[in-house]
Amino acid sequence: MSRLILIVVIAVIGIGAYYYVNQPEQTPAEKIQSAAEDASDAVGEAASAAQEAASDALNSATEQASEAASSIADQANAAAEQAGQAATDLANQASDTATDLANQATDTATDLANQAGDQVAALTGQGQELFNSWIQDGMLTAQQFDYDKMVASVQESSLTQEIKTQAIKILDDIKAAPDTVVEKIQELRNLLIQQ
Repeated sequence: MSRLILIVVIAVIGIGAYYYVNQPEQTPAEKIQSAAEDASDAVGEAASAAQEAASDALNSATEQASEAASSIADQANAAAEQAGQAATDLANQASDTATDLANQATDTATDLANQAGDQVAALTGQGQELFNSWIQDGMLTAQQFDYDKMVASVQESSLTQEIKTQAIKILDDIKAAPDTVVEKIQELRNLLIQQ
């Protein structure tokens, strides 16, 4: 921009010098007036050229700033879209993972409940078989009581330790007080069959 102004000023001075050299001899007053007019014209043209150059530079800078702002806005929008998509993807993955974990927990709980039910049923069946074998073999009746064989069969069974302990305690009570055998047989039956 400063080169343009310099070129305009040199051109104006060159034109003024050309007119000055080619004019007929003037009086000193005319020379001063003519030089003043030429200088005034030159200054006006230089000012006009400078103003035009400044306007062009301002327009160019404004246009560049607008383009830069538009580019930044486009980049910000693209980044916002990418962030939104990433957040959506993460939310979907988290939801899928939570659903999978919930399904696994439900399946595990169902399996454990089934296993526990099977184990209870097996233990109940085993307790009933043990009690029935005592009755059938004549080891546990109102008249007959074989303490040692019954305790051994309880200890060899796969009943829980708590059931074994309670069964042996009832057998100990019968051994200590044989007149309570009928009452204790019912208690033993309830323990082994209705666990």
